[in-house]
Amino acid sequence: MKIVVILFAIYFSFVNAQGSAGSEALYEPRYLIDIPTAGMIPHGNLAMDMDLYQRGGLLVGLSIGAFDRVLLGISYGGENLIGNEKPAWNSTPSFHVRFRLINETVIVPAIALGFDSQGKEFYNKSLERYTIKSLGFYAVVSKNYNFLGFLSFHGGVNYSLERADGDRDPNIFAGVEKTVGPSLSLIVEYNVGWNDSHEKALGRGRGYLNVGARLSVGKGFSIGFNMKDIFKNQREISVGNRTMTIEYIKSL
Repeated sequence: MKIVVILFAIYFSFVNAQGSAGSEALYEPRYLIDIPTAGMIPHGNLAMDMDLYQRGGLLVGLSIGAFDRVLLGISYGGENLIGNEKPAWNSTPSFHVRFRLINETVIVPAIALGFDSQGKEFYNKSLERYTIKSLGFYAVVSKNYNFLGFLSFHGGVNYSLERADGDRDPNIFAGVEKTVGPSLSLIVEYNVGWNDSHEKALGRGRGYLNVGARLSVGKGFSIGFNMKDIFKNQREISVGNRTMTIEYIKSL
């Protein structure tokens, strides 16, 4: 009985939560797992994001809604930050900017253009790239539909500037988000990985399939749990790589 009471208390706290997950989300998701959406944060709001990954890795980012249609941000992190090994920091901080070109209407999807120099997971100094390449320049389209809550589709193209591995191809990506109740969203995304499939690249040409769940747990506060690289494409990521994301958004 105590367990049932605790579970109901947790459930009702989630029902009243307003993060970026679920049908009652207060904020638009700016990313699914690794791929971007056309989502923004309101003008004058600040977002703090934390990615926790294997080998004691931590990536921290700050973003600000500079204008209604402009998002600016900076991020930095490294691996071995948790544990007894010497921390290995990323080579430099990374920057991102996003401009909402078209707002979503009943018929027209939202369209955004951006640049993001932040890759994911570990930084490979010999290849001058992250394990998951940064987006570089990108364009993304997002469309939401009312279907047992919300069903959202996202897709886009990108051209990464991490090309020391000899792979200079453009890339495409797509993803789907489905809300389940007021505070939970389920996510599937696929990065085709055309820019990570040459002989010296880290990918095997299968692309990156990731799945995850994002939960709103307080006003502006969301937590995500992800399983990455289902197709075992990466040579440097462990099979079944599990990561966690924490997001907090607050008005300044």
